[in-house]
Amino acid sequence: MTSMTSPFDDPFPESEPAQVLPSTFADTPEGFKSGFVCFVGRPNTGKSTLTNALVGEKIAITADQPETTRHAIRGIVNRDECQVIVVDTPGLHRPRTLLGERLNDAVMETYSDVDVIGLTIPADEKIGPGDRWILDSVRSVAPRTQVIGVVTKLDKASKDQVGAQLIALYNLLEESGVSDPVVIPVSATERVQLDELVDVLSDALPEGPRFYPEGHVTDDDKETRIAELIREVALQGLRDELPHSVAVQIDEMLPSQTRDGVLDIHAIMYLERPGQKRIIEGRDGRRWRRIVGNARKEIMKLLGQNVYLDLRIKVLKNWQSDPKSLGRLGF
Repeated sequence: MTSMTSPFDDPFPESEPAQVLPSTFADTPEGFKSGFVCFVGRPNTGKSTLTNALVGEKIAITADQPETTRHAIRGIVNRDECQVIVVDTPGLHRPRTLLGERLNDAVMETYSDVDVIGLTIPADEKIGPGDRWILDSVRSVAPRTQVIGVVTKLDKASKDQVGAQLIALYNLLEESGVSDPVVIPVSATERVQLDELVDVLSDALPEGPRFYPEGHVTDDDKETRIAELIREVALQGLRDELPHSVAVQIDEMLPSQTRDGVLDIHAIMYLERPGQKRIIEGRDGRRWRRIVGNARKEIMKLLGQNVYLDLRIKVLKNWQSDPKSLGRLGF
C-alpha cells in the first residue's frame, strides 16, 4: 500500500491495523448515513457468508464447522447514500477453553460499540434456548442499540418455513423488549434481498461521514487475511475437535530473491497434539500437499501475483487454554 497523498488514497499502513478517520472523508452529501453493524447469532448461522455477500468480496473465511471466525473483521459496504461497516465477529457461545472466553469477551465489547445489531437465525432451524441466551446477552450489554432480525439461509427452507420463522423471530424480539421489531429474510448464497437488507440497515444508521474511501472493502491487513485463507483450506473436511485446534500465523512475506514477480510467504500452522499432525498430513502426506496447493491458489487470487508458500507445522501443546500461547498467537 502507498502512503497517503490525497483523501482517497489508502491511509492504512499495511503493517498496522487500520484506524477509522472520520475527518478525512467528511466531504459526503447531505443526509448521508454511515455507521457500524454487527451480525450476531449462534455459530454457523451464516454471519460470515452474509458479510462477504454484502461487501461483494470474500473478506471472512467460511467453513462447515461452527466457531470458525476468530477475530472481528470490518467489511465496508459502499452505496451512494450510505456506508455500512459490517463487523463480522466470532459466534457467541458457551466457552470450553480460555480462547473461547477471550473470543466471547471480544464479541461482547463489539456489541456495545456498534450502531445496529442484526440477530441472525437460519430459516431451516427452530429458534432455541441458545438464540434466546444470545439475544438476552446482547440486550444486557447494549440495551439502547437497535436490534433487527435477519432470517438467513432463505434458499434452504420452504416458503411456509420462512414465514413461520419470521413470525417466531418477530415475537422473540418483541418479548425481549424491542419495540416495533423489524425482521427480514435473506439468502447470501443466492444474493436474495441483500439490497433490501442494506436499506433496512441504512434506515437505522445515523447521518455521518464516509469513514473509509470508496472502493475500500476491509480494514484487515494482508497477513491476517492470508493466514485466515490458509486456515480455511486446512479446515475443509475436518471433523470433531480438530478444527478448533488449528491456528495459522504468517512468519514473513518477502519478494523472492531468485524469481522475479514471486512473493515468498513463510507461514506456520499450529496444532495442539502430535496426533493431530498425522491427521492434517494425511496418508503419505497427500492431504498436506493438497492444503498447501489450494491455499497457494487462494492467496494468489487475493494478491493478484505469483506466490511461493512455505507452510510448516508446529505443535503448541494445548494452546487454546494457555495464556502465554494465546498471547503469542494474537488472542
